[in-house]
Amino acid sequence: MEQQNEQINALIELHRGLARQGPGDAAFSRHILSILPELPKSLRIADLGSGAGAGTIILAEWFNTTITAVDFSRAFLDELESNAKVQGLDHLVKTVEADMGNLNWPVAAIDLLWSEGAAYNLTFEGALKAWRPLLTLGGVAVISEMSWFTDEIPEPARKYWRDAYPTIGSEAENSARAKTAGFEVLGVHRLPSQAWWTNYYEPLQERMNTVRPLANSMMQSVIHETEVEIEIFRNYGDTYGYSFYILQAV
Repeated sequence: MEQQNEQINALIELHRGLARQGPGDAAFSRHILSILPELPKSLRIADLGSGAGAGTIILAEWFNTTITAVDFSRAFLDELESNAKVQGLDHLVKTVEADMGNLNWPVAAIDLLWSEGAAYNLTFEGALKAWRPLLTLGGVAVISEMSWFTDEIPEPARKYWRDAYPTIGSEAENSARAKTAGFEVLGVHRLPSQAWWTNYYEPLQERMNTVRPLANSMMQSVIHETEVEIEIFRNYGDTYGYSFYILQAV
C-alpha cells in the first residue's frame, strides 16, 4: 500500500501544472456539448474525476451555472480553483475532494454527468454502476473511455494494455456495458489522436524533462512507464484511444 501511495503521489507531482491530466481538446468537448439532447433549464452538473478542471472550466463557460468538480487530489482541485478565479469563473465552480466511486449523494442528484479520462480508475463498468443512480431519469452522462477501434489489434498494443488496463473493451463492448447499466447510448465519438499529442503528451514530455534530473527512484519509474505508454501510442495509436460515450439514463 505504501508503494502504491508513493506511485500515486509521483503521478500527481508529474502532472502538476499541466493544463490537462489526460488527453482531451476544448474544441472537441464543445462539439460534444453542442450535440447533447435538450436538458432542463435548472441544470445540476458534476464533473467527476475533474483533475485540474479543463472540463470543468468548459462546462462553466458553456452553461453559466454551478459545476461540482470531484477529484481525490486536493492539489489538482487547488489548481482548478486558481484557474477558475483567473478566468472569472470561481463563482461557478464548487470543488469536492472525494472518492468519485463512492459519493454519498442522493439518488437522482444530477442532470448532467461529465467525466473525461477518469472512469478507468473504477473500470468503465464499475463507473457506470456507481454513477447511474446519481442521474435523474433522462439525465445525460458524457464519459470518455479507453476503447479499441479495431478487432485486429497489434500484439504489442494488446500486451501493453492487457497489463495496464485489462478491462479495455471495443466501442461495441463498452456500449453493451452502458446498456446493461441502465443507459441508452446516444452516440460514440472518438477523440482525435492529435489531441493526445498537442494537449497532453507533448506538455507531459516537457514536464518529464524538467522533473527527471532530481527525480527519486519512484519518479524515475513513473517517468519510464509514461515513456513506454507514449511510444505504444506513437506506434499503435490508430488502433485505440478515447471514445466519448454520450449516454442517457433510462
